[in-house]
Amino acid sequence: MPINVLMPALSPTMEKGNLAKWLKKEGDAVKSGDVLAEIETDKATMEVEAIDEGILAKIVVAEGTADVPVNDLIAIIASEGEDPKTVGTAGDGGAKAEAPKADAPKSDTPALNTTPGDGHKSYARVDAAPDGAKPDSAPQAGQGGRIVASPLARRIAKLEGIDLSAVSGSGPHGRVIERDVRAAIASGSAKAGAPKATAPAAAPAVAPAPAAPTPAPKAAAQGLTTDQVRGFYQKGTFEEVPLDGMRKTIAKRLTEAMQVAPHFYLTVDCELDALMALREQLNKSAGTTKDGKPLFKLSVNDFVIKAMGLALMRVPAANAVWAEDRILRFNNAEVGVAVAIDGGLFTPVIRKADQKTLSTISNEMKDFAGRARAKKLKPEEYQGGVTSVSNLGMFGIKHFTAVINPPQSSILAVGAGEKRVVVKDGAPAVVQVMTATLSCDHRVLDGALGAELISAFKNLIENPMGMLV
Repeated sequence: MPINVLMPALSPTMEKGNLAKWLKKEGDAVKSGDVLAEIETDKATMEVEAIDEGILAKIVVAEGTADVPVNDLIAIIASEGEDPKTVGTAGDGGAKAEAPKADAPKSDTPALNTTPGDGHKSYARVDAAPDGAKPDSAPQAGQGGRIVASPLARRIAKLEGIDLSAVSGSGPHGRVIERDVRAAIASGSAKAGAPKATAPAAAPAVAPAPAAPTPAPKAAAQGLTTDQVRGFYQKGTFEEVPLDGMRKTIAKRLTEAMQVAPHFYLTVDCELDALMALREQLNKSAGTTKDGKPLFKLSVNDFVIKAMGLALMRVPAANAVWAEDRILRFNNAEVGVAVAIDGGLFTPVIRKADQKTLSTISNEMKDFAGRARAKKLKPEEYQGGVTSVSNLGMFGIKHFTAVINPPQSSILAVGAGEKRVVVKDGAPAVVQVMTATLSCDHRVLDGALGAELISAFKNLIENPMGMLV
């Protein structure tokens, strides 16, 4: 039976994607795990992998095509024994797979998109799973009993000796993703060789019903229209720059953040003299690689990230996010870091920042920053987090406030370090000072709790040896 490859949903909010590049051409043999194409979203370029074997019979959507709706047919694969030419011609109208009948056997195709159509199988597997997706079933087996899991989940499971068949997947259609494996590690219930829990039979994979359209906001909430804004300016005095997906997402999410999350702000001045001396000492003590490069080079921002992670652990009530009918409190600190790129920004998250050494944080951030600028970050690398750090000190900015990035509950705006005259022991003294402002979501952090958090941060910055023990 021919296999329809559909435009995958790479995040919970994705509606369209750009087909950036085909890595296979018509007539090529396809094996499970082969990368078929690269898909661009508003945040990243992701790879679409094949799950079944066959021949790429027809490419329906050419590379470079923008705004391809999720679940639209993008290619057709001929299964073993089928004539690719016949399949490619007959499959043009089959953009969707037939919904399974009530008495049909349970689906064995992972990440199956099934909607009324011509009865062809259809799939698309990507090297990431959107956070927050609801599980449809227990782990879903692909053809030959293969467990559907993201590559990252498989790597972690292999390293930790976890039996994936005993892990309940929370990704689309029961796919096992990173957080499922980590939950299994924490519970100790899915070690390889342990008795497997009997999972309920998977229900036939049925495509989720399309989300009801969001009611359009009232005109007063929309602000001025494009034509109204144009009307304020003389023709020929400006050029129009169309919005890309990233800029649309940033505009939407941060507007919602300011409307929904009640922000308040707390500002402190942190003395940096002790931190700068320790930083210099640690950088001088760094070893070198074979080519003579230092193993690490700590920045002030690395200390800021570490201090924010430790501060969250010292004030555990602040290590939390809002979840509408409850608050989620975390066992470790997850600190996002804003990385500016052309046209927008990414906020990759340092997981367990409280436990990592400064050198590890430094090297992770260099890797994240490089891949962020190339738009190669995976969704699981920039989603989640409890707080974030936005540092504009390198631009000479002394003080600013930042908008919280939902679902996080705070963000720290860091200014430039500068020499200032302060009073010490009744006499003027020159010290290096950095201003930091914490934006807090009042639904999670009250004023006193926010003050505790930023005070703990200030104490760590001014007594940096506490970050080494």
